[in-house]
Amino acid sequence: MTKVICLAGGMASGKSSAALFLKEQGAHVIDADVLGHRTYEAGSPAHAQVVATFGRDVLAADGTIERKVLGGKVFGKPAELKKLTDIVWPAIRALAEAEIARVRASGVARVIVLEAAVLFEAGWQDIGDEVWVVVVDRATAIVRAMQRDKLPQPTVESRLDAQLSNAQRIARAGVVIDNNGTPDAMQAQLRCHWLRINA
Repeated sequence: MTKVICLAGGMASGKSSAALFLKEQGAHVIDADVLGHRTYEAGSPAHAQVVATFGRDVLAADGTIERKVLGGKVFGKPAELKKLTDIVWPAIRALAEAEIARVRASGVARVIVLEAAVLFEAGWQDIGDEVWVVVVDRATAIVRAMQRDKLPQPTVESRLDAQLSNAQRIARAGVVIDNNGTPDAMQAQLRCHWLRINA
């Protein structure tokens, strides 16, 4: 029986590192960000809805959606952002569910991981058999994000403020992976749960 793990985590939590580790163990990883890019491709249902909702000026010369132009229309505008997520999130979910069905049918992996930063916000946690969350202390997340993304501290803090808190994620998770220590310490926790679900 194929198991589906929903994997979430905040900015600089190590969620992508966790997904990569699980992939190395043999999991089939579905990255919701990659699916998000696919929803903006010309010819997709979401593409047409986005253009109809936000105007043809979001289109590049080749017909693709200019994410920066679109971002400018929704940034700091909750009502506009909701219009966008109401289009894109169901489209991403449909792509994820189709991919899960395809992998299940092919039998190529016993474990499928859906890696999604907005898992809870989009209401996708019911897609999986288990929900795993990677958490890191706020101060550590700030330092890691500043180093990784070369961003000033106020920018990192405002992005963290816009996300769910660790407490909110932990309250909805079945498995919590603490990534305040070394990469080896995180991998040891992941390995433990990997062995459990594959037992």
